[in-house]
Amino acid sequence: MTTATPTSGLLSRVDGVGQWLSPLGLRVLLAWEFFEAGREKLQGDNWFGDLAEKFPLPFSLLGANINWTLATWFELIGSVALLLGIGTRYAAATLWVLTVVAIYAVHWPSDWSSLSELWQGYAISNDGHGNYKLPLIYLVMLLPLMLNGGGRFSLDRVITALRPVPATAPVADTSAWGLVLFAVGATVAMLLPWFGGVAALAGIGLLVWSRLRSQPGARYAAA
Repeated sequence: MTTATPTSGLLSRVDGVGQWLSPLGLRVLLAWEFFEAGREKLQGDNWFGDLAEKFPLPFSLLGANINWTLATWFELIGSVALLLGIGTRYAAATLWVLTVVAIYAVHWPSDWSSLSELWQGYAISNDGHGNYKLPLIYLVMLLPLMLNGGGRFSLDRVITALRPVPATAPVADTSAWGLVLFAVGATVAMLLPWFGGVAALAGIGLLVWSRLRSQPGARYAAA
């Protein structure tokens, strides 16, 4: 039998505070950064024409004007959604894809043959090896918002409270791992085809396995 100590009780309460403040800090900072980027596009000239051949599929098929408009409004609307904490997971996922595309088209080194060469692009300024450090930091910040939502200090939380559902403990089951691996891997494959491709295939495998296990009679067959 485990006995709770005063220290563990205090840390548990600190965890409760973290559910309010930790996502809020990420949301506010990311909202500011993406809003600034969207506002500059809204008030500036379209320079995507110079990158027409650098966009990955399917964005390379849309044209500079459409891509510029999509990027502008995804950044503006997504930043407001993050700030308010409404549709947080969807806003973060949209900005995740936008950031990966931006890294691919603008910040990723055009030519690299080893991880040591790729690592030289982990920088703020571009000295000929890319400069993906800042957008990579944004990706790391967006990931917990995609996976955990906007936290307690959000409109998502208010909406959930108005439509109460039975509380269930989070379970990282096979299908959840499969979905996350597939979604993250499929986008990261734009930058690192082998790594992202393996992650996406592993995700598909887990989703299929979870589906097969849920079929009627699967448990009896396994027994």
